[in-house]
Amino acid sequence: MPTPQHHQASTFSQAPLRHGDTHDVETTGVFQGGKYKIDHRDSNTLLSVTLQPEAQIKVKPGAMLAMDPTMQIQGKVPHMQHHSFSKFFSGEEASESIFTGPGEVLIAPEVWGDIVPITLDGQAPWSVSKYAFLASTSGLVRGVRSQGFAKGLFSGEGFFVSEISGQGTLWVQAIGAIVQRHLRPGEEWIVDNGHLVAWSAQYKVETIKAKGGLLSKLHTDEGKVCRFTGPGTVYIQTRNPDTLIGWITAEQSARAGN
Repeated sequence: MPTPQHHQASTFSQAPLRHGDTHDVETTGVFQGGKYKIDHRDSNTLLSVTLQPEAQIKVKPGAMLAMDPTMQIQGKVPHMQHHSFSKFFSGEEASESIFTGPGEVLIAPEVWGDIVPITLDGQAPWSVSKYAFLASTSGLVRGVRSQGFAKGLFSGEGFFVSEISGQGTLWVQAIGAIVQRHLRPGEEWIVDNGHLVAWSAQYKVETIKAKGGLLSKLHTDEGKVCRFTGPGTVYIQTRNPDTLIGWITAEQSARAGN
């Protein structure tokens, strides 16, 4: 007869993990006027979109790798050295390149990362991190929504996020792998704001307090978080862009000092 301790350990080991599941993401699909396929997920992800004649998709400038000569393109496709996250605030980063079929276009994030599709039914908009938009079908509209001064100040996401509305397919990109969590009504989930990708659940911004006082951003990046409340879905990325930039900068400084 097992001891109580053994019984408890066995029960705990059989409990399902709730960290999210990246494996139930649809890697192929169809939409009005085309189809898509996602390959090489989690680090070197590639999105392939095939369009019928006159069908269109909107793509983040600079994300196109290759395309059939039958494809037509309108809009700006800047070189990476001209890319700047600060251009988001002037509206330039919100611009899109329009690809018109027939033909296939290959699309990918700027760095190592994942891509997932999100289907919008026209009933409710989605919020998207200012770095996360990759592409969308023509039926979706991307706008810029203010979070308000206090929310933007403390969220770390700047003062604006993209709001996607309409009916169609949205493809979002991330640094690292993408993890999704489907929240039941009333269920809560706390996410470090630097790891946010896209979400349909309600949220509020909080500052975590630890024993002995307030967690300072000078000592940790986990001081500012978003508390989500279901129903809804939240997508997060396993790497934080600001943390990655800080690591690269530190490595460059260390090598320069040698």
